[in-house]
Amino acid sequence: MNGFGQQAYRAMAVESGVSAADPHALVLMLYDGALEAVRRADGAMASADIPAKGQALGKAVRIVEEGLKASVDRNAGGALAFRLLDLYDYLTMRLLQANLRNDRAALAEVARLLAELRNAWAQIRPATGAAHGGQAAHGRPAIDAVAGAEPAATVSRLTAFA
Repeated sequence: MNGFGQQAYRAMAVESGVSAADPHALVLMLYDGALEAVRRADGAMASADIPAKGQALGKAVRIVEEGLKASVDRNAGGALAFRLLDLYDYLTMRLLQANLRNDRAALAEVARLLAELRNAWAQIRPATGAAHGGQAAHGRPAIDAVAGAEPAATVSRLTAFA
């Protein structure tokens, strides 16, 4: 399959997965996409493929900034939301440093932190669903109150990263 065909297939697969996903799953997809982009950047850095490194790091930064960071509800999340935003800023800074310095250790650090966040996020659903029957006090799924992710906005962000 040529490059265009692969890209179109990936975009369609992401769009299909996104349209069927709930807000919790959408955030997991963002984490997975960021982790994959960091892995690709590391491989490109190891093989001195500068264009691929730049493309992968650019994608990782966009996912963190335009996807993960944008999905944080500053009003509902309180102090935790602002700590998470600070952590996303740190991840972006480390990705930029990795790019400038060809620093694979920085990529490893970002991958480790993203994986920890992803694993913590994956564990939230059972706890919130069991404790509140899956609903927040205002009738939206409990996970929406934590994520602040509006499904339509997250769908457009995810398909932009494909």
